[in-house]
Formats: sequence, C-alpha cells, structure tokens
Amino acid sequence: MSLAAAGVPVRVLEKKTDPGAKLHTTGLLVRDVVDGVDWLSETPPDIVRRIDGVRLYAPDMHSVELVAPGYYFLATDTPQLMRWMTDRCRRLGGEVQLGATYTRARRDDDGFEIDGFGRTSFLVGADGPRSRVARDLGLGENRRFLFGIEHEYAGAQIAEPHLLHCFIDHRLAPGYIGWAVRGVGQVQVGLARRADAPGVAKEAMAAFLTKIAPVIDLRDVHPSHIRAGLIPCGGVVSPVAAERVLLVGDSAGMVSPVTAGGIHTALKHGQAAGRAIADFAAGKRADPSRWFTQTYPKFRAKRALRWAFDHFQNDLTFNLLLGSPPMRAAARLIFFHRARG
Repeated sequence: MSLAAAGVPVRVLEKKTDPGAKLHTTGLLVRDVVDGVDWLSETPPDIVRRIDGVRLYAPDMHSVELVAPGYYFLATDTPQLMRWMTDRCRRLGGEVQLGATYTRARRDDDGFEIDGFGRTSFLVGADGPRSRVARDLGLGENRRFLFGIEHEYAGAQIAEPHLLHCFIDHRLAPGYIGWAVRGVGQVQVGLARRADAPGVAKEAMAAFLTKIAPVIDLRDVHPSHIRAGLIPCGGVVSPVAAERVLLVGDSAGMVSPVTAGGIHTALKHGQAAGRAIADFAAGKRADPSRWFTQTYPKFRAKRALRWAFDHFQNDLTFNLLLGSPPMRAAARLIFFHRARG
C-alpha cells in the first residue's frame, strides 16, 4: 500500500481467490503496530475488538492478570481485515491479482522476469514461511518452526472477555503456549508447539480443551473453523535481500522467537519497505536491499530467551514463580513490548 500511495505502479500476486480465506494467524494487533502504521486508523470499527490485558495461567491453572497503563491489543475479524486491506490497496491504484500463483523469477539486467506475469524492476517476497521467492533467488530460508493450531467457535463466550488468556504447559505446548481470546464474533482457542507431526498437535489440542474447561468449556462444541500452520521462530533469515529483491514478514523470518508474533513487524517493516522502494524508484535513495534490511529486528535477546525456553521450560518452576515480581515483570516485557508498569 505504501508503494501504491506513492504513485509507484505495483502488482500484488495472491494465490488465493479470496484474500480472507485460509488464514494462518490469530490476528491480534499490538498497540505498537496500531500506533506505527498510519492507515490502520482507518480500519472499520466493526472488524476489531479491544483487549486490555493478559491473564497468564501456570501449568497448575493458577493465574495472574497482567496489564500495562495505556497498552492494549486489537482482536480482528482477520478475513474481513484482509479483504479491506485489498480493497484499500486497489483504491490507492495498486493492482491486486487474485488467483495468481508465483512460480518463478528470472533476473535480467535491471530487474526480474516473472513467469506468466511480465517483468518488474523490484521484487518483494511476502510468500510465507516456505518462501519460493527466497528459494528461487538464493536468499535465506527459515529452518526452525513452531506448529500452531487454532479453533474458532462462532458465538461462544468467555469469562473476562477483555483479556487474552494464555496457558503455560510443557507437555501440551512445549516451546510455546496455548491461548483463548474473545475475538470479533467468536472465541479463538489455540496452541503452538515445537514443530512435529500435525496429528500430535491435534491430540494435544484435544487435551488442551479438556484442561481449560474450567475457564471455557468447549469440549462438546464443534468448531466453526480450524486453522493450522508453521510459524518460523529462528529469527531473520540470512541473506534476507539481494540486488532489487528483499523479503518481508514470515518469508524473512520476521517473527518474534519468543511470542511468535509477526503481524507487528510485518506491517511495520512492510510499510517502511514500500516507502524505501518508492524512494529508490524516484531516484532519491540507493537500492534498499543494500541498506534497508539493516533496520530489520535482530531478535538477539529473544533468540536467547527462545533457547532458554526450549531447553529449560519446566512446569514446576512456573507453578512456583508465576506470581513473583521477577516473573510478572518478565511477562509484562514479553507481552507488552516497550510498555512498563
């Protein structure tokens, strides 16, 4: 959208015929991205819902409430958000071609020839954790993943709907957590775990629904929708760019190794990448693949936390320490980013 807003001819190739179909995200927006991406202020109010804090549960199900003054999340009707974003890009003059599958790019003197779609002077790979653009052009590829599975329950209710409910359990969600949140018109319940066989994750999901029944009992409710997929958790890939091409979002591994949140960085750096490419097209700046990706997050501290969580996650420790000041402070930093209090 940044490119289209700057008047640069842009074409988006989207494999799906409906941009809101087959999504693999819970769709939570943190306040940082709401504040940092200007066009989000135009989001229709009926497709977002404010979440004011977090209730974090230890493996034994005792819990603490975490809030930070002024901080919030926005749950979204993500399919409708994606459709609205597509329409907005088109209104700005961008071409969004649905049902268009990228197959191959060939480099020429000053850009790329895209099989079946003509040529482009700059290529952005935003094609998911198993990026074909990255593979075609010799860029870095994601190697470490979590596997996430989420159920939607249309019309369901949950106690404390103003909170994001997060559950720690090494057996059911090794390397990550489970969650439940009242979204827009539905309750979303999911978990992520170190990447393993999808069947194992489905069994863990059934056990998770049983465990959280005292909070929200959905054991006998058929989900209205089920989504699942890989979540890169190894940090930004290398190399993440080459002459006239760069990766963004999941393709770039631009996902927090701790929280597995990628919407914030994808939107923030996607917007900035569009502006940098527009400046390049106007002759105002050098090829952004030479300098822009230096702004990508390094996740050094979060990669260290990911390693520690992978190797030392212990349910007894969380049961004992969850309500302690150090643990509450660490949890606030993880969930609320720069927020304090």
